Amino acid sequence: MSTPDTEKLSINLSVVDLGQIDLLVEQGFYSNRTDFIRTAARNLLQVHAPVVQEHVKRHLMGLGVMVYNRKSLERLEKEGKMVTIRMVGVVTISDDVTPELATATIESIKVLGALRASPAVKKVLEAVTSED
Repeated sequence: MSTPDTEKLSINLSVVDLGQIDLLVEQGFYSNRTDFIRTAARNLLQVHAPVVQEHVKRHLMGLGVMVYNRKSLERLEKEGKMVTIRMVGVVTISDDVTPELATATIESIKVLGALRASPAVKKVLEAVTSED
């Protein structure tokens, strides 16, 4: 089950790899398959942390969690400003944000991780999604 700070994904593994994971779980090294995979991912992310940090720095990206709600975007709209969103992690655009407000205030968006927004807002943001 996903929690608000996780995303569910599925992966394909060879039956031999899966069997080895099950053996480690059975032997008590990990509580379950998910625990094994999370641990493996965290360990690899630690190994590659300098690469992630350099990319974030070089591409002027945020790292973590960012939330945009109606009030914050209306403030930008009132000031005649637009935001460029570049994030590694999760960006949440609150359900109180209309597609029109998103279009009027979000110049471009690139999220490596998860974008959480209403289907209507996600649809209008497709036009300003950055691929660089």
